[in-house]
Amino acid sequence: MIYTVTLNPAVDRELTVPDFAFDTVLRATAWQVDYGGKGFNVSRMLRSLGTPSVALAFTGGRSGELLGDGLAALGIETAFIWVEGETRTNVSIVNEKHDHYIKVNEPGPAIGAEAQAALLAKVRELAQPGSWWVLAGSLPPGVPAGYYAQIAAAVHEGGGQVVLDSSGEALKEGCLAAPALVKPNDHELQQLTGLPVGSTEEIVAAARQVRALGPASVVVSMGKAGALAVDGSGAWMVAAPRIAEQNPIGAGDSLVAGLVWSLARGDTMAEALRWGVACGAATAASPGTAVGERAAVERLYAQTSVEQLAETMA
Repeated sequence: MIYTVTLNPAVDRELTVPDFAFDTVLRATAWQVDYGGKGFNVSRMLRSLGTPSVALAFTGGRSGELLGDGLAALGIETAFIWVEGETRTNVSIVNEKHDHYIKVNEPGPAIGAEAQAALLAKVRELAQPGSWWVLAGSLPPGVPAGYYAQIAAAVHEGGGQVVLDSSGEALKEGCLAAPALVKPNDHELQQLTGLPVGSTEEIVAAARQVRALGPASVVVSMGKAGALAVDGSGAWMVAAPRIAEQNPIGAGDSLVAGLVWSLARGDTMAEALRWGVACGAATAASPGTAVGERAAVERLYAQTSVEQLAETMA
């Protein structure tokens, strides 16, 4: 079983207006509500691939109920830890040309020690050999930087594997818990290591420095350029297939879904990288906030190939 953990989920509300103006009333011409959170996005992509997952999260209030009902309607099982307060709502306002936007994110409710302990207990209850756990996103108020490392330790106690997709101190602390894989983008990789990432050689060098902290594998997402993977046996790169991009939001989460889906069935890292890039591209080519469909993923996968990087770079 694959589990996803979203510590700081949100109800994402997007309003479309003809154009921006200040000190007046704007009337929306369209709106949509999405179930926000990187782990939720991974679960949605896994569902599209035909693989079930269980989504864990801290949730509270009516917004938390909305998230639970929405994921259930998509066929995604949840195991929420309910907290006091209201799950945050993030509001985006975009113009009809989609060339400008305003986005305001709430901080979310503070998560106390009791709720943190409850989630760790739930992880220990569910973790078992063969399970894969995707820990993704930012930390809510009250949760220490080392909390992902605590979750990873609980997963490892049960014999499971961890994929970590975060940033800043949460990513750094999580690396020390020796996850199976971490997935920074090139900007996050530079922040973590302080090294330049302007070329493939530099990205490989920085990824190897991250590996030295504890992760078995490092996958670096590079947007339209594709993704690069480094583990103990070498380094590989998969270029992104050509697509008509519609919305890149969530493409990185879909890449993570493709990686964990492939690794969980026993594929090599090089093969998993192809599936991850195909999933990310399929989502980027989908309208709105939809994730890529299985048929699109398979078509794009066929257009990818793996380049094993030279030993001098590895």
